[in-house]
Amino acid sequence: MNLEHLELFVRIARHRNISVAGRELGLSAAVASSQLSKLEAAVGVRLLHRTTRRVSLTEDGVVFLTYAQDILSSVDSARAAIGVGTTSPQGRLRVAAPASFGRMHLLPALPDFMEQYPNLQVDFRLSDSIVDLVEGGFDIAIRNAELPDSSMIARKISPDNRLLCASPAYLEKYGEPQHPLELSQHECITLAGLEDWQFKSAEGPVSVQAQGRFRTDNGEAIRDACVTGMGITINSTWSAYDFLRRGELVQILKDFPLASETAIWAIYPSSRQLAPKVRVFIDFFTSRFSDNPYWDDFGST
Repeated sequence: MNLEHLELFVRIARHRNISVAGRELGLSAAVASSQLSKLEAAVGVRLLHRTTRRVSLTEDGVVFLTYAQDILSSVDSARAAIGVGTTSPQGRLRVAAPASFGRMHLLPALPDFMEQYPNLQVDFRLSDSIVDLVEGGFDIAIRNAELPDSSMIARKISPDNRLLCASPAYLEKYGEPQHPLELSQHECITLAGLEDWQFKSAEGPVSVQAQGRFRTDNGEAIRDACVTGMGITINSTWSAYDFLRRGELVQILKDFPLASETAIWAIYPSSRQLAPKVRVFIDFFTSRFSDNPYWDDFGST
């Protein structure tokens, strides 16, 4: 099977456009279309639906795409292992990441990463929506959640410590709760879909259905609303650390930690060999953030 044809197919699946994929590989639309036909003839099935307006994967094409990506990744890994070609990973690395975490922590570190790996081009998609890595043509996704399902391989980049916080102005006006059950008497700012707040205590787990007049689907928005005194909320330390350091937010209910198993994960499709460009990205940011990330040191000056 021709590796160049596989690379073309993967790019077509990514862009949904034969001409764009061909142009990336220095091929005319006619040559790209011809090579795609040869690949389909070689595998014996139609991989793409083609119309004058768009290209989409067939059911067989969706299945074949995963294997094509695995083959190309394995070839990259094999070449790197025996020292063939450049010793530095090359090509385009497509990364999906949460909007807030990506903007606040991945992007500031990216210049160092790209300086270290000058043959890589990086394509970031910053969105709080969960993307399909295979269908979207992404090499890797960064997610802040509990351990994901086993259909993907996950590597922990950093802990995602979460805490309950409020502004000094809110606490001065309404008082500070001393037990999670007292939150029913307070205004709680909630993230859509995460109104069930779970706490640990000496007597066992405590569950609170948080209620309030403001709810949003964005972590930075609940943090900023909390800073303005609108209520009490849960926030990740990577999002709130600067506000905690400056005293604009205060951690409350320290004796009742949140029952959370969340972390920052690097997720990538299952394959026998990890592509060098994905491996160096994970290694770089794992080393950068480690088990004691700088945002958890919010008590220092």
